[in-house]
Amino acid sequence: EGQLVESGGGLVQPGGSLRLSCAASGFEFDKYDMNWVRQAPGKESEWVSGIDRRAETYYTDSVKGRFTISRDNAKNTLYLQMNNLRPEDTGVYHCAGRRSIGTLVAGKDQALYHYWGQGTQVTVSA
Repeated sequence: EGQLVESGGGLVQPGGSLRLSCAASGFEFDKYDMNWVRQAPGKESEWVSGIDRRAETYYTDSVKGRFTISRDNAKNTLYLQMNNLRPEDTGVYHCAGRRSIGTLVAGKDQALYHYWGQGTQVTVSA
């Protein structure tokens, strides 16, 4: 059975950087579009970024210019490089995979995805 395992979260000061990783196993990673979704305390989940199987990238407006999503199909791994972090970036970051249909289908709801990771905590605070 397929699995996604995130890592790389932690506590960082505002303006700092973190790199999240998501290791995939048990499914054909290169046939899946991959996404990052975050859940902040007391707030609805928010779709953050996605990358399709052709490596076309997509971002929510609040992270454009600060976050970079990438994938390494040889390593079955998804990444999210986060720079210039802000307190409002705090939350649990989940990676999520959906089998590609040729155009990215993404959103904040877990039900959209075929695979969903447990998440890694990111806390941005002074």
